[in-house]
Amino acid sequence: MGEKMTETDKSVQYGSNSIEKPEFGPRLKILRPNDQIRELQTIIRDKSTSRGDFVFYANRLIRCVVEEGLNQLPYNECEVTTPTGYTYKGVDFEQGNCGVSIMRSGEAMEHGLRNCCRSIRIGKILVKSDEETNSAKVYYAKFPPDVDKRKVLLMYPNLSSGNTVIQAVQVLRDHGVQDNKIILLTLFCTPHGVRSVLNKYSRITILSSEINPVTPNHFGQKYFGTD
Repeated sequence: MGEKMTETDKSVQYGSNSIEKPEFGPRLKILRPNDQIRELQTIIRDKSTSRGDFVFYANRLIRCVVEEGLNQLPYNECEVTTPTGYTYKGVDFEQGNCGVSIMRSGEAMEHGLRNCCRSIRIGKILVKSDEETNSAKVYYAKFPPDVDKRKVLLMYPNLSSGNTVIQAVQVLRDHGVQDNKIILLTLFCTPHGVRSVLNKYSRITILSSEINPVTPNHFGQKYFGTD
């Protein structure tokens, strides 16, 4: 049977798979909870999980967050011609996006982003925290030369205190990136971390798989085998 010449129903809303938390406003988005997401979070938190399993299931959760992060990017309506000659009305993401990972744990999310966007450019920021003062300092930053004209997917698995992310966002701002063009992709976040970041930069978007007072701070060490 051939394809029917149909037009996308304009009443259809291409909704996201995330929800908002009223107490934090529309700038915090959490993946819509389901048993699959909950299982991935459980395996990552389980101290008995082997490193091989940890990496495998962490990559699955990263992919879920990255896919929903892409859902937050702007797109244009477009038309394409199918192999049978009919016109299909769809969407095409606007050009000019990039990823930025906060080293080192944020680098765990780069593969998931490249699996979805093969040619996307990725920058890096190295921020180190002082364990005694809990302050953060930037040691290294490298971005695409036109980062100020791009939407930035900032990647960091654990938003705990918020200090590291705040420093990373400030570096992006110093390079001309507007707050409302930054989407923080994080696997786990705390209420304190979210408030700290949004109180400082109220126009960025935070997307996470969950918000919980306790995050798996062993993530980076376990993922890269340095625990």
